[in-house]
Amino acid sequence: MIINLALPAAAFKYLPHIKWSQELAMPVMMPFVVWFGGWLYVTVYSRLTHIDKKTTAGLKLTTGLSNTSFVGFPLVSAYFGEQALGTAVICDQVSFMLLSTAGIIVALNAADGHTLSLKAVLKRLFSFTPFLATIVALILPRFVDISVLDPLFDKLTATIAPMALFSIGMQLRFDGWKTELRHISAALVYKMMIAPALVLLLAITAGFKGEIAAVSVFESAMPSFITAGIIASQYQLNAKLSSLIVAISILIAFITTAFWYWVIGLNL
Repeated sequence: MIINLALPAAAFKYLPHIKWSQELAMPVMMPFVVWFGGWLYVTVYSRLTHIDKKTTAGLKLTTGLSNTSFVGFPLVSAYFGEQALGTAVICDQVSFMLLSTAGIIVALNAADGHTLSLKAVLKRLFSFTPFLATIVALILPRFVDISVLDPLFDKLTATIAPMALFSIGMQLRFDGWKTELRHISAALVYKMMIAPALVLLLAITAGFKGEIAAVSVFESAMPSFITAGIIASQYQLNAKLSSLIVAISILIAFITTAFWYWVIGLNL
């Protein structure tokens, strides 16, 4: 329900009302900065530690993509207010686009018995309901007044936080974390500290300030993308390690995001 109804409703609730400006470059660029930074970080780490290509691919998926919706939306609402979710929706859709393209390419290149194809990448991208809803929400209001449906979108969007937190709780598993502690620690150092620092540096260097920039940096500090962990499991990319990184990062994020909110407030 959250993927097929609540997240599309959020797109229809916020995107038609966004006033497009130069500042919106930040939520668009943020996922790319996190992804490419994570790709480079894991590439260097894998060469130093001589880990296999499947573990390397799993680490790239779980360090390079942020949980901008299931964890991000509730925390953005809590720290910045519900009006900031419009920026969060942009961050989330770009993150999913990266997962469905670059992420799938990384997974297919490392997995056994899978062939990389444009068809497979496009099928995953255009079968994701929130992505399709985002496209429609950006185009349809230019031709049709859909404001009469706002009360419905309000009610469906309000279910995101409780349903997301419930869904996360059902998926948390911590068995065997001690044996993978070195790789988990390396992934979390990047995901929880280096990635948001890179995005904050970008915002400061580019001169972006205000709520849009702040929410973009805050979203980069989110834990690992749950769907990235699921893909790592589907393609057998050290599924145990990927699941542990996702689970532990979610717990740690409730502390580290408070730290980053404070840092963001000092700089943006």
